[in-house]
Formats: sequence, C-alpha cells, structure tokens
Amino acid sequence: MQETTKQEIYSWIKSIAFAFIIAFICKQFLFTTTTVFGESMEPTFQDQDKVVLSKTAEIQRFDMIVFDAPDVEGEHYIKRVIGLPGDRIEMKDDVLYINGKAIEEPYLIENKKDNPFNNLTEDFLLEEKTGKSIIPKDMLFVMGDNRLVSKDSRFFGLVPYDSVIGEVKFRYYPLEEIGIPK
Repeated sequence: MQETTKQEIYSWIKSIAFAFIIAFICKQFLFTTTTVFGESMEPTFQDQDKVVLSKTAEIQRFDMIVFDAPDVEGEHYIKRVIGLPGDRIEMKDDVLYINGKAIEEPYLIENKKDNPFNNLTEDFLLEEKTGKSIIPKDMLFVMGDNRLVSKDSRFFGLVPYDSVIGEVKFRYYPLEEIGIPK
C-alpha cells in the first residue's frame, strides 16, 4: 500500500510540474495578460480592465496593442494602431486620412457625442509629429481612443514593432464587459 501511495504522489507531482511548464511556455511565447491603466482608451477600455494579449498575432490597422512605453521606463501603454509602414497619416477637421483617403473611426462616436470641444483630434500631418512623411518599415503610428487625454504617437513618435508586447484579443474583467473588445 505504501508503494502505491508513493507512485500516486509522484504521478501528481509530475502532472503539476508538466502543467506549470506548459503554462510558462504559453505565457512566454503565445499569450499574456495585462491590466489597463488610465483613461486614454475610454470608452473602449476603462481603468483597471484586464485583458489577454496574443503575442503571435499579425498586427493590422485599428488593432489594439500593448507596447513598452517609449517615454517611461518599465511602463506599458495600450493604444490603437492607426498607421502601418508605408502609410501617410493626416488629421483634418477631426477626420482621419490614411494615404489621402478619409477613414471612418466608429470607436470614436461615443467620445465625439460627449465632446464639449469642436474636435477630438487636432489637425496634424504625420511629418509634423514624427519628422517622417511616411511610416518607416517596422514602425507603427498609434493613438488612444480618448484623443483629448491620450499620450500617443502625436507626442512620443512612432512605435517600433519590437516594443509591441501583444495584440488585445479578449477582456476578462470586469465580468459584465467580458468578451472580444471592438
């Protein structure tokens, strides 16, 4: 009976160790979690929302990403990808233009509705904000959905791909907001 108990304990230890190894590998290479801090992505995300990031996703325009803050050591920002390599970005009269084409931003509707100011986003050209006329290879232009308070590429410039931690795929807290963010 004692030998059977030892085998059972050994079997449990192996199973638990294997589970920890699998979890570690997944967290290191496939996905991770993070908490949203601040109001720069409101109303899409609120302060203290908890999200799951995919580390393997191919980043596309309007994806929400988390990246190492270029201006604050050890911090991360969550923003929306507006411009990809090769894009020309312009904002005029609160309308986003990418490569000369007006682009709708449905995620800004709620903020525009509650805006006491004329425009959510000041007029600018990519070149004025970054010194580049087009977004270079391996760089991204990002902005928060709450444009009036967001510190983003308009302030700190372009974001290198290698500083991206992952793309937001799922919100798991608060429970009433659980699901895939839009």
